[in-house]
Order: sequence, then structure tokens, then C-alpha cells
Amino acid sequence: MVRHGQTAASRENRFSGSSDPPLTVVGEAMAEAFARAYASLEWEAIYASPRLRTRQTADPLCRLTGVEGTIEEGLREIDYGEWEGLRQEDVKERWPEAFEHWADDVASRWTPGGETAFEVAARAMRAVEGIRSRHERGNVLLVSHKATLRVITCALLGLDVRLFRERIAYPVGAVTLFEVTKKTAQLTILGDRSHLPEELRNQEGT
Repeated sequence: MVRHGQTAASRENRFSGSSDPPLTVVGEAMAEAFARAYASLEWEAIYASPRLRTRQTADPLCRLTGVEGTIEEGLREIDYGEWEGLRQEDVKERWPEAFEHWADDVASRWTPGGETAFEVAARAMRAVEGIRSRHERGNVLLVSHKATLRVITCALLGLDVRLFRERIAYPVGAVTLFEVTKKTAQLTILGDRSHLPEELRNQEGT
């Protein structure tokens, strides 16, 4: 699994779920670096969320390998509703009580007009199980988003989804690897960015 490259929203720590910002120049460089590092693997399939930033992240690997990417709706990011596009610091300042209420239980509480992490877990894991049933062996890539990938990671490890923000880090361009069988999913790599040049790893933002 790989998180998309940098966007202006990730650089500025803005809520970005249903909004659709493109990759920055830095984000495009991250996507190219990922593709060069992983193109030598034999890919069974490449899945991406429908958002532009994930499709742009998958495109270089699709180009280098000749594998056609598949859009998977279940991999889309959590919807932040009325907070879309706002910086977290601004939300804290403008609606401190609402932010605190949400932050105390981000799994089962909505942002105004948004989704809960439990809702994300339900749709994302349906997608993961569908992908697993279609590909019993081989390398499969999921290109998705920060919250969604952290939720999937918790679910595959059997962790409480309520812990997804405090227990799982997932910076832009990071790779996580599971070895999956019909019965188990073993974590072998978490949040790796060794494929990125140092100047890309040290960029600002989340």
C-alpha cells in the first residue's frame, strides 16, 4: 500500500478527503521515485482510489510496468464534510468545542457532514476483501490516503480502529507491506520512505 504524494493540502495540514487537489511538483517527484523503486516487481494489479492525487501517484508505475490501473471506490479518503479544505489549527480556533468532541473519538464521531472512521473501515475492508478474493497470489498495489490506509492497517492487524490516528503514522509517499494469505495478513514494512531521495523525505507537511 502507498499513500499518494504531496499535495498543497497535505503540505499545509488541511483536511482533505472528498476534495480533489492534484499533486504538487514535489508530489509528482515522489510518485516517479516510487515507480522507479518498485517497477522491477511483477505486479498482478494496481488499484487506486478515484481521487486525482492517488491516480497521479499510480500513473508512473502503470506506465513503467504496462499494468493498467483500476479505480476502487472503497479506497477513497474519509469525507471531512464542512471542514474540507480547512487547516486543523483553524478548526480548533473557530470551533474548539466541536473539534474537541470529534478528536476525543474520531472513529465513531463525524465531522459536520462527514464520515466516521468506522464507516471508512466498513467500505475500505469490503474493497480489500474483494481484491484479496480476486488475487490469491502475486503483488497487488493499493494507492490510497492517510486516514484510509491507517484504518486498513489497524483492521488487518486486529487493532481497535479507534487507535488509527494515535498508533499509525503514514506520511505522504510512504509504503506499507502486508504478506496476505486467505487467513492472515502479516505486516512486514510500515511507513517506509527509503525509496525517496532525502530532499523529498524532508518536505514540510503531513
